[in-house]
Amino acid sequence: MSAQITPSRTPTEIALAEAFGAAKANLPGMAAVAEFREAAFGAFFEAGLPHRRIEAWHYTDLRALMRDALPIAAPPSAAAIAALRTEFAAAAPRRRLVLVDGAFVPELSDALPDGVKVRSLASVLGEGRADLIALLASQDLGGKDTIVSLNAALMQDGVVIEVQPGTLVADPIHIVYATAANTPSARFSRSAVLVGAGATVRIAEESHGQGSRTGQTNGCLIVSVGDDATFSHTAMLTDMIPGSLRIESLIAHVGARVKFDSFALITGGGLVRRQIFMRFEGADSVGALRGVSLLRGREHADTTLLVEHMAPGCVGRENFKYILDEEATGVFQGKIHVARLAQKTDGRMLSNALLLSDNAAMNNKPELEIFADDVACGHGATCGGLNDDQLFYLQTRGLPFAEAEALLLEAFAAELVDEIGHEGSIKVFRAEVSKWLTARGSA
Repeated sequence: MSAQITPSRTPTEIALAEAFGAAKANLPGMAAVAEFREAAFGAFFEAGLPHRRIEAWHYTDLRALMRDALPIAAPPSAAAIAALRTEFAAAAPRRRLVLVDGAFVPELSDALPDGVKVRSLASVLGEGRADLIALLASQDLGGKDTIVSLNAALMQDGVVIEVQPGTLVADPIHIVYATAANTPSARFSRSAVLVGAGATVRIAEESHGQGSRTGQTNGCLIVSVGDDATFSHTAMLTDMIPGSLRIESLIAHVGARVKFDSFALITGGGLVRRQIFMRFEGADSVGALRGVSLLRGREHADTTLLVEHMAPGCVGRENFKYILDEEATGVFQGKIHVARLAQKTDGRMLSNALLLSDNAAMNNKPELEIFADDVACGHGATCGGLNDDQLFYLQTRGLPFAEAEALLLEAFAAELVDEIGHEGSIKVFRAEVSKWLTARGSA
C-alpha cells in the first residue's frame, strides 16, 4: 500500500484557484481556448507558485513573497477612459495602443500606418485562427514557466499586432499599460507582435498611472520575427508603488538574418521580475538583450533570461547593469543554450552591478549550456563600488561629492541607454535615469 501525497497549498494559491474558477466563464475565447486555459491553470496549480527550490526562481521566492491574490481588475469605467483621454491629449503625441487595467481600449488608441494591423486579443481568441492561437499559447517556449502558465490561464486582453512583409514603420508603436482602478487589483495581459519577412518595426512598452497603481501585474509579450526583418523593443518598468508586484515575460521567436534588439529600464518600488525566453530559429541572425535596473530602499528586481541558439551562425549579446542602494536586491540569471546544429554561434553575456551600500545585495548566475563544438561563447559578472580615483578626480575639479557620484552613476547607466538606436527613445530613458538619481539625491 502506498501513501498518497497531497501537496500543501498556500492561501494565495487557493485564492488564485478560486479566482480562476469564478472568472473563466467570462474570459474571452472559443472552446479550444477554454481547454487551453484549463490546461494552463492545471499546470500552474500542480506546480504552485515558484519557490527557492525551482532553480529559475531561486533568488525570487514568489511563494514566500506573494502573500495574497488580489481580485482581477474590472473593465475601466467611462469616466476613467474620459480622464485618460484628457491626459493623453495633453501629453506629447505618440502612436499609442492603450490597455487600461488589462483591457484594450480602442477609443484611447491611435490608428497605425499602412501595412500594420492591430486587433484586441479578445477578438483574436474568438476567431479561432489556428496560427495565431498557437503563437499566443506559446507552449514550446516559456510555457513551462508556471507564471507564464498562470498568465495564459487568466489572460484578460491585449493587442495582436501584425506587420506585413516588407513594411517599414519609422516611428515607435507604444503599447501603454494604464491603470484606472482606485483599489488594488490584479491584471493579466497577453499581447503578440508578428513581424513579416523584411519588415522593420519598433515597439515601446510603457506604463501610465492613474488611480491606484498598487496591485499585481502579470504581463506577457510574444514576438515572432520573420526572415530578414528588423525588430527593436524597449520596455519601461517605472513608477511602481511600494508593495506592488510586477512580472513581465518576453517570448521571442527569431527567424533567419534578423536584427533583434531589446532594452528595459527598471526603477521604482515593489517587486519586479522580468523574464525573457528567446530562441534563434533561423541562421545568421543578430540579437541583443540589454537592461538597466536602478533600485533603493527594499526594492527587488530580477532579470532572468534563456537564450536558445537552434540555428548556425547567430550572434547573441546580453548586457545588464544594476545600481543598488540601501537594502535593495538585484538578481541576474542568464543561460545561453547552444544546440548541436548551431555551429558558429557567437554568444556573450555580461552583468555588472554597482553596490552603493553595505546592505545592498546582488545575485549573479550566468550559465552556458553548449552541445556544438565550433562556437565562441562566454559570460561574466562583476559587483563593486564606484571608482575612488574617478570620484577624487571630479572632486578636484570642483564638483561636490554628491554631484560627482551622480555623474558617474549616470554615465554607468548611459552606456546601455545610448545603444537603444532611436534618438527620441534615448532622450526619454536618459530623463528617467536622471529622475531616479535626482530622487535618490534628495531623499
